[in-house]
Amino acid sequence: MTADAATTDLAARLTGFVAALRAHGVRIGTGETVDAARAVAALGLADRAVLREGLAATLLHETGQRPVFDAVFDLYFPHAVGGPATEAADREELRDRLADALTADDRAMLARLAVEAVDGLGGYGGAPGSDGWSSYQTLERLRPQTLLARVRDELRARGAGAGFADRLLEDEIRRRIEAFRALVAAEARRRVAERRGREEIARRAVAPTADRVDFLYAGKDRLAELRRTVQPLARKLATRLAARRRRAARGSVDLRRTLRGSLSTGGVPMRPVLRRRRPARPELVLLCDVSGSVAGFSDFTMLLVQALHDQFTKVRVFAFVNRVDEVTGLLVHGAADPEGLSARIHGEAAVAAWHGSSDYGVALGEFAERYARTLTPRTTVFVLGDARTNRSDPNLPAVRAIARRCRRVHWLNPEPRAQWGTGDSAALAYADLVPMHECRTARQLGTLVERLLPV
Repeated sequence: MTADAATTDLAARLTGFVAALRAHGVRIGTGETVDAARAVAALGLADRAVLREGLAATLLHETGQRPVFDAVFDLYFPHAVGGPATEAADREELRDRLADALTADDRAMLARLAVEAVDGLGGYGGAPGSDGWSSYQTLERLRPQTLLARVRDELRARGAGAGFADRLLEDEIRRRIEAFRALVAAEARRRVAERRGREEIARRAVAPTADRVDFLYAGKDRLAELRRTVQPLARKLATRLAARRRRAARGSVDLRRTLRGSLSTGGVPMRPVLRRRRPARPELVLLCDVSGSVAGFSDFTMLLVQALHDQFTKVRVFAFVNRVDEVTGLLVHGAADPEGLSARIHGEAAVAAWHGSSDYGVALGEFAERYARTLTPRTTVFVLGDARTNRSDPNLPAVRAIARRCRRVHWLNPEPRAQWGTGDSAALAYADLVPMHECRTARQLGTLVERLLPV
């Protein structure tokens, strides 16, 4: 390849890399792309670790974007092309070498073993070669998690685990195994990308950042990661809400006083006079469905609002499945243990009666009857839930009664808009009465909270 062709290929690779990151929600401007190109020119391609850090420094703004960056970087700037030069070893030999590498925490050897494992155990399809490679198949055949006791005993025998409790030592071994699993996943993605194209694999096989994961489909690990983002997101939103409140306090132009003041300048309104406003901080009520998969969405939103409590005169939170109970007190304690919030609500609050399925009609009716006094003309109500009634009466009169007593009602629905009204969903019926907003990810939630919360 000529020098010009190599330069063109590298430029195309870099622009494709940036485009893939943008597709995952990483905001990268033209200036940052130019900086990245200069970093590549200055650092070269010989040392991938140095190149990785150089590009990360020029393109990323948040630490939470780093996992996506690393996965996409490995696709566009792979450590190798094709399979290993050595012949594939059998499974038991690989397990023996893997156990030795885990014991020694030899990261270079673990990387080489990941390549060999995918090549020897992860291929599927017909000859010649494989039609694809699967990290899941590789790990199922190799089963690195079953080496934990063997590695622990070896470390104990060498005295390397002295001073560590068994639990701490096993946690360290699990960390090493998880690191190896990540290497296997990265290698399988690289091999598949060579066959199917980097763009497709970057789009389909790289996990999105936590703030772009659908609440309804997030696993336990992603939900835990989401909960850790509550405080940073709350600080950002609090700053923006405070700025909105300052702007609102300036008020509109008082035309009468402005014209009167303009008499001294010959009728030219040189100094507009503003009506001074003293906006009171609003009251906020959350009414949250905590049943099933919706619970992750409700938990995160409750924690976010609790973190924003200084922005409101009063915050009250109510949870329901098919009964309603106030959980404001539990939420204060839940801030210290966010992962246990849902269990505390179900264990200590009366949110379900004779069954565990959500019943919006009964819950909304009970709220309108028992807690109507909590609603005032200063109150904004947020209803959190998917509006799936399990074929029961949606109780639309209760929603009308709630809306009449408060300043406004907003319904945040974690389901895609295309699914509203399908099956047992009463979303479209509720949306005729109060504004309903699609709220599937933490990013959407942050945007909605900033836009919808009163000032």
